[in-house]
Amino acid sequence: MTVVEYRGKIVVIDTGLMFPTPEMLGIDLVLPDFDYLRGRADDIEAIVLTHGHEDHVGALPYVLREIGFPKVIYGGMLTVGMVRSKLDEHKLGGAPLTELPAGQKVEAGPFELELVHLSHSIPDMRGVVIETDLGKIFFTGDYKFDQTPVDGRPADMSRLAELGRDGLLLLAGDSTNADRPGVSPSESSVGPALLETFKGCKGRIIVTSFASNIHRVQQVIDAAVALDRKVALVGRSMRKNFNIASNLGIANAPAGILIQPRDIEDFPDEKVVVMSTGSQGEPFSALRRMANNDHRDMELHSGDTVVFSASPVPGNERAVNETIDRIYEIGASVVTANSAPIHASGHGFREEIKLMLNLTKPKYVMPVHGDYQRIRLHAELAESVGVPSENIFRGKNGLPLEIGPDGASYGEEVDSGVIYVDGVELADPNDASLRDRRTISGDGIVIVISTIATDNGDVVADPEVILRGVGALDNEVEFTDELKDLTEDALEAKAKAKVKDTELIQQDLHDEIAKFIYKKLKKRPMVVPVVIEV
Repeated sequence: MTVVEYRGKIVVIDTGLMFPTPEMLGIDLVLPDFDYLRGRADDIEAIVLTHGHEDHVGALPYVLREIGFPKVIYGGMLTVGMVRSKLDEHKLGGAPLTELPAGQKVEAGPFELELVHLSHSIPDMRGVVIETDLGKIFFTGDYKFDQTPVDGRPADMSRLAELGRDGLLLLAGDSTNADRPGVSPSESSVGPALLETFKGCKGRIIVTSFASNIHRVQQVIDAAVALDRKVALVGRSMRKNFNIASNLGIANAPAGILIQPRDIEDFPDEKVVVMSTGSQGEPFSALRRMANNDHRDMELHSGDTVVFSASPVPGNERAVNETIDRIYEIGASVVTANSAPIHASGHGFREEIKLMLNLTKPKYVMPVHGDYQRIRLHAELAESVGVPSENIFRGKNGLPLEIGPDGASYGEEVDSGVIYVDGVELADPNDASLRDRRTISGDGIVIVISTIATDNGDVVADPEVILRGVGALDNEVEFTDELKDLTEDALEAKAKAKVKDTELIQQDLHDEIAKFIYKKLKKRPMVVPVVIEV
């Protein structure tokens, strides 16, 4: 999510999200911290979406709900179709979504906007040209230079060359594969590899990939048609995205080839291909449910072949490996991109990044969309093709790059980072409830319930101790008895001192119990003392 600001007006490029890592307990989504935009809805001339992947459009419903609708939201045809469906689910159907054809220029306050067609692993990928009085800046979004894309529409290299010829002020380029030498394989090379893989399968074939990779789904369908197999699209997002693409004429399936998931068991195994979500080992995805015999329409069995037509996103390797191991346990076979060329990255490799730099000939370069390693490697590539090192800006989130007639430099850092979606609410990463979850997940929870007399504070019943997740104890009965004695002694001391403030009593109890547990177990569980007055 990038903010471009000029003369007090704003254009926002993309509104993406991330999925939570294992330590983000109970968190559903991770959004960019867009606090900078709060209260500035009137200054936002447009939101421009490069493509329909979640890491570029997923936060849009939350942004619109928090800051209001901008004047317009631009994107390509498929992007607008997918986003419209998403916003309808969030009851934001009135959002001003507008398809902007590639090459068409529009005014947006002090900006002129243009989308440039590029190739990626989803159709209708668009780079964004923003022109002001100072010059043009170009945000590549995610791209690769695929010369034989599935839809027959390679990147508009002539327009990129025109940007370079006319003079490009700034290039903000994708750094995802800056560490990979050479050129990325064409998406169209995956289709023949899938067909060859399918030919060697005797039973059912289950292919898993990103639901948004419409080209990959199309190639799976084409391979199934060639082998006279039926195709079932399993997973809500898989079906929804393919329906949207079909309605827009971007994808197609011959009449009679698609079957409902509930009908899979009605066909012989050798006549079925299942296209499923779950390539990243997501806990509630269709593939994970199949592997755990928890899917309502089908379960995996010996003789099935599961084809992972995707690479694990960094951080998801463990979940993917667990899913694969479970599939092997069932007796099914697994094919991954390590054993067959059944996946192609949607991001360009090093030679493609250099080609983008040479075509657009930017004065300034700001590598984006990558970790520090890849941003640095992208910067080195820019320097290798002739961009002066002083014109290359390896920034970070929240650090503005300010460009004026006299040059470019970093501005004053602004608040940035992430915010969490916990259920339907937005939460700060330092929210107390998240700290509590981490504590409970690590060392468990100890609850001590005590009852005292209202008038004098005397203990009127034996304390009750509840342990959850504290771990194996040598003698749990002895441990809880010691906790009860400690609690009674502490409460009697408070009664003798005539302390009647319940909150103060609970706080002191917390400190005494926590100190005792650490001394005894060398652990710091969450301690919850409850004092009831009767």
